[in-house]
Amino acid sequence: MKLVIRYLLFLVFIAVGLELQAQKTFQPKATQFDWKGIVYRKERAFEARLHTHGGLIGMNFGEIKTYYKTNYFHISLGYLKDPRESRQNRNLSFSFPERSKSFAFGKQNSVINLRGGLGSKRFLSEKAKRKGIAIGYDYQVGPSIAILKPYYLELLYSVENGGVTDRVLRTERYTPENAEKFTTYNDVFGGAGYFTGFGELTVVPGIQAQLGLFFSMGAFDKYVKALELGMMVDVYSKKLPIMIETEEISNKPYFFNFYIKFLLGKRSN
Repeated sequence: MKLVIRYLLFLVFIAVGLELQAQKTFQPKATQFDWKGIVYRKERAFEARLHTHGGLIGMNFGEIKTYYKTNYFHISLGYLKDPRESRQNRNLSFSFPERSKSFAFGKQNSVINLRGGLGSKRFLSEKAKRKGIAIGYDYQVGPSIAILKPYYLELLYSVENGGVTDRVLRTERYTPENAEKFTTYNDVFGGAGYFTGFGELTVVPGIQAQLGLFFSMGAFDKYVKALELGMMVDVYSKKLPIMIETEEISNKPYFFNFYIKFLLGKRSN
């Protein structure tokens, strides 16, 4: 009987030893996670852009397709100026209650831009590590609407009043009738208020396109933080009459710009 008990104990010890050995031998290898961040589906970002002929502010509404690709819709509002514009102030002080304001001599219209577009941005680097910087390119194309606002000046006129010559101010926009007065520097008192002329807006349709290289910080984080450098072009259906045309000065229907823009936003599911 004792011999049987000893034999059974021996078998138990052997079984336990084999089980422990099996656990040691076939222990699964720990999984190595290469963390890339949470996969988001949507992206919204505010952008501020400076370019060689003005600037703009806008919003981008993106749909994240893959780690490397995001398609987006863009809308923005900005301004466009002619490189020949030069702000100046005559600092005149006649018997007027107001002081002269700065103005751009020879300017005919101010241009406000409304842009829209469909774009795509793609990362060039491998799936960026969390908190890393990823490099990619961005391209976009869409409509560009130029809104022309007449540019008003305060002009000096001499008026005879009972044998006495008085100086009076008249706020006027450029017309063929007052062309000589509007383009005579000494007859300009200063610029009118910016909102003067908003009731006389005209629209010129066009298209726009851009191509840029961006640097995204924390490319797959919850928050969008990016810097972009690139080039953009606006082409319109006719010349934009920003300046008064002369033999030396002519307007054009296209504007080529280099730009720098900053993006701040948020990603979500």
